[in-house]
Amino acid sequence: MTATLEAPADAVEPEDAPADPPEPSRPVPAALAPWDDPHPIIGWVLTLLVTAGAVVTRFWALGFPPGRNSIPKTGFNFDEVYYATEAQEMLRYGYEDNRGYMFIVHPPVGKWLIALSEKLWDSPGGSNQWLTNSIGWRIAPALAGVLGVVLVMRIARRMMRSNLFGFIAGLLMTFEGMSLVLARTAILDIFLQLFVIAAFGALVVDRDRMRARLARLIADGADLSAGAPSLGPRPWRLLAGVMFGLACGVKWTALSFFLAFAVLSIVWDRAALKSAGVRKPAGSLLRRSMLPALGSLIVAPVATYLFTYLGWFTGENSWNRHWADSHSASTHLNLLGLKVPFDWSWVPGPIRSLGSYHLDAYRFHQGLDSGHAYQSSPWSWFVLGRPVDFYYDGSSTQCGASSCSREVLLIGTPLMWWAFAPMLLWLAWHWITTRDWRAGAVWVAFLAGWLFWFQNLARTMFLFYMAPFVPFLVIGVTLALGVMLGPALGPEPDAARAHRARRRRVWGIAGISTYLALVAVDFAWMWPIFTGGLLTYDQWHAHMWLPSWV
Repeated sequence: MTATLEAPADAVEPEDAPADPPEPSRPVPAALAPWDDPHPIIGWVLTLLVTAGAVVTRFWALGFPPGRNSIPKTGFNFDEVYYATEAQEMLRYGYEDNRGYMFIVHPPVGKWLIALSEKLWDSPGGSNQWLTNSIGWRIAPALAGVLGVVLVMRIARRMMRSNLFGFIAGLLMTFEGMSLVLARTAILDIFLQLFVIAAFGALVVDRDRMRARLARLIADGADLSAGAPSLGPRPWRLLAGVMFGLACGVKWTALSFFLAFAVLSIVWDRAALKSAGVRKPAGSLLRRSMLPALGSLIVAPVATYLFTYLGWFTGENSWNRHWADSHSASTHLNLLGLKVPFDWSWVPGPIRSLGSYHLDAYRFHQGLDSGHAYQSSPWSWFVLGRPVDFYYDGSSTQCGASSCSREVLLIGTPLMWWAFAPMLLWLAWHWITTRDWRAGAVWVAFLAGWLFWFQNLARTMFLFYMAPFVPFLVIGVTLALGVMLGPALGPEPDAARAHRARRRRVWGIAGISTYLALVAVDFAWMWPIFTGGLLTYDQWHAHMWLPSWV
């Protein structure tokens, strides 16, 4: 008899044996880790405080100078005479006829927003009563100014992962003089600033969302070395495209920001895939993301821009609306000195008419070289070499002196602006040594907004052409203040190192507090010049720190 060895009664059959423990998931790279704000309520409370400050400064005595029919020698601030008038025409006729000034050189979005606020704050009476309604045509710019401050705060908060430095960025933007004056004036540049910073903010959120999705895949154990899967819809990038379309629908100068940030968004995508361990991030990007990116960053902006001309398309008397009806679709293109025949008949007539209108407007801008008392070159902008007199009245005798002055001077807050150039130099060094993506983003915005104007230095230019990239300079200063403060204090095994860390923190807090206090005092000092406050002539002259400010 053969002996058999029976298994114990509690033995586990092979198929029921426990599986090998799962391999631990790869740790999520720090570059992909999402920010989970531990105190979101504090962030919103600080946002409300900054919003309140922005509302007070942008809306305080917004009606000054009042409409031109109410008080002699007052009325429009600088180019309000054009844009408030054109906005009223759009209300009356449903499109921009521009009967007062004929040829139209800027797209319609900003003027439609001014028209909307004129409509909401309408003055009863005859057809010219709107001329007395200066509050009406300034409400939309003031709201845009407030929203711009809020966006700068929330974007800086997200970029720096700090409620404190988001708050500081919001304060600095509130105290920024040029943006304040533009927000109290019915011209286009404050809308351009708003839509550009909104588009950038949407791209920053999209950047965070994409990286968070990659982080979840890695945490779940996915191997992304061969390439990343589809990461799903990206609504924030689509929103950025819409914002870029609206920005170009205010002024064409938004185009440089649009192109620069579109490329930057693609660069961010590639960097994220590389951080996720994708061996060939560029190839994966082309396969998975390029087609949706074209939809969000090309199709959406172009469609939005064309939609802003809906009133022009539907208005039979719009400028150049029927140009194609009387012009041949056959033309010649000048390519490398050769005239090549080209037929545009496949393009719908209204689009060809719009193209001709745009070509005429482009030629106007390129040839705009007439002298102006307050023109300036890009080289002088950072030192506030030539601010712009938006309004001046020296006829009042109610200041308690023999000579009085009221002026609205478009100028940045000097002690803030004079820190911009050193900040940019430091930021370049910071990016070179750390590859901090935030420093790179500020520099991209600066180059898009500043170098654009060097293509034609003969053109008439003004200080307020800096408006769309001033928020990025404010963010850059905030980044510099963050580095000044240093990293958060933690346990240090070495007493000497702990002492040095605490000492740096103390000096950092002192430096930040001193700078913010100086900016706040400077803003308060310049407030009458920003808002047209009544001063004696001597007081007014004391505010003119440089001879070129007069």
